[in-house]
Amino acid sequence: MITSIKSKPVVMSLSGHDPSGGAGIQADIEAIRAQNCHATTVITCFTVQDTCNVYRIDPAPATGILQQATRVLEDMPVHAFKIGLIGSLKNIENIARILQEHPDIPVVLDPVLASGGGKSLSSKELATAICKKLLPLTTILTPNIPEARALSQCESVADCALYFADQGCRYTLITGTHSTRPTRKVINTLLQNGNIVSELSWPRLPFTYHGSGCTLASSIAAKVATGQTVIQAVEQAQEYTWTCLHKATRQGKGQLIPSR
Repeated sequence: MITSIKSKPVVMSLSGHDPSGGAGIQADIEAIRAQNCHATTVITCFTVQDTCNVYRIDPAPATGILQQATRVLEDMPVHAFKIGLIGSLKNIENIARILQEHPDIPVVLDPVLASGGGKSLSSKELATAICKKLLPLTTILTPNIPEARALSQCESVADCALYFADQGCRYTLITGTHSTRPTRKVINTLLQNGNIVSELSWPRLPFTYHGSGCTLASSIAAKVATGQTVIQAVEQAQEYTWTCLHKATRQGKGQLIPSR
């Protein structure tokens, strides 16, 4: 007797490789699998980093990125894209091409502009290209407050989100972990067209974490891939991410690593 073989929703992660295992592709795989989805991966750059900081970034060949993604997309149905560290202008162009060729697949973009240790991972030129080429194709953007301000050149959360909406981005989730004045609660705000759709607060945890943004964005993409609405996906992914941080472990000398 032949039984049907089940498949899982597929999430394609386009992000960098972190040899410490805390962030990047490995974090994405772990978070995606935790939502009972299958992770496919396209490595955008190779990094030299640990739990303390990033020391070097080597962008992957842009043609390789395009070829990797194309082969997977021709082989299996991808239900969501997750984009993290990109590395180069050429990579942005090829990722935009991939997204344009698959306009019905939701896109979660985590605009990684700096490491947890403070090192800049982008440039003004790259940030401008992200806004012009990727935001029009993005379903959910997940910046922290400094990233939102750097991308938009705006100050308030509402103005940042309105700027992103003007570029074509459908939703913006601005996380409050990096607020100027840390409070006892972290407030994460989901906005559409500059208007608040959902606002959730979480107890602020006492440490800093390596790969928290990757965890959040990947779990949102996975939740969307399973059929959740944007609001449902964002809220459930926040709960999952907070739990991962709450149970984080100290593997190195720097930031804690989420238990995904």
